[in-house]
Amino acid sequence: MIKNSILIALIGLFISCKEEKTEVETPSNGLITVTKEQFQSSKMEVATLVEKEFNVTVSASGKIDVPPQYRAKITPFIGGYVKSSQFLVGDKVSRGQVLVTLENTEYLDIQKDYVEVAEQINYLKSEFERQKTLFNEKITSQKNYLKAESDYRQAKGMYQGLREKLLLLNINPSNVERGKFTSVITLTAPISGDITVMNANVGMFMSPSDVIMEVVDTQHLLLSLNVFESDILKIKEGQNIEFTIPQASKEVYTSKVKTVGKSIENKDRSISVFGLLQPELKEKLLSGMFTEAKIITATKKGLSVPNDAVVKSGDKNFILLLVKEANNNYSFKKTLVQIGEVSEHYTEIISDENIHQESKILVKGVFELTN
Repeated sequence: MIKNSILIALIGLFISCKEEKTEVETPSNGLITVTKEQFQSSKMEVATLVEKEFNVTVSASGKIDVPPQYRAKITPFIGGYVKSSQFLVGDKVSRGQVLVTLENTEYLDIQKDYVEVAEQINYLKSEFERQKTLFNEKITSQKNYLKAESDYRQAKGMYQGLREKLLLLNINPSNVERGKFTSVITLTAPISGDITVMNANVGMFMSPSDVIMEVVDTQHLLLSLNVFESDILKIKEGQNIEFTIPQASKEVYTSKVKTVGKSIENKDRSISVFGLLQPELKEKLLSGMFTEAKIITATKKGLSVPNDAVVKSGDKNFILLLVKEANNNYSFKKTLVQIGEVSEHYTEIISDENIHQESKILVKGVFELTN
């Protein structure tokens, strides 16, 4: 008895679910027909096209970036082994702050050479001045005078060159001249910003071609877009931009065109366009994020339907056009349409001989009928 009761209950549930389903009739003429009861129970709705204002836009893609002067790659002038580094990606640093220390005996060799030249230069200078005096008094030959001058100028050039090397290595030449040598140098931050790349481990040898770390000043983030040559004449400074970060969220952000490139240099025949970012966005976005954008070049009015009223099939767009209402039935025809601009809620429909402002379109319940 219990099994029979369960079976009867399941059969009843199946029948009730089947009755609730909207049965759609599709005759051979291609019309989709529903009854008035089905129309009302599914909360379908028919409406005419409405006039809306649309933005005329140019599509572009790009990334969040910073100008070159606000991105610094930290590399050693002369290679060395990493002795210490206390920073991680994401840490903030200030200009002049020590980022990493390197150690190498080659630094000692430069200091030794510098001291040797510094010791010689005083002697060579005095010898040059002595030979100059003797030559003027016609006591010595011009050959001796020119040799003394050459030796002094050569030593002076070496002295200046080695001094500049020490300064590039952040080694104080005065300390070296007093005999204070060091095998350790420090690399400092050339700009203030956030560390975005960190490649240094203690004990690792870093050559001049290696990037130890990268610092980006996020206070100067901007929107960097590529616009195709065919659209570039439509772009002007000050135009509004709407963009998204598709890999992160669907939120729409805004910007304004700051500068437009003056030459076509990219392989895809595109031009760079840069947009300003609000301070609150700079705190939120990250350098290197991929963006998709629409640059608003103008506005226009057009006939439209809600976005949900448009059925997409590949690269084609359809609407359900009410062609007959009789005998408590609604008959719709799946009609191919050409769409124009698309806003957040509405899609522009390009009028033709089949579609006009008084046409009645199914705007709610489209999904149920087409699926």
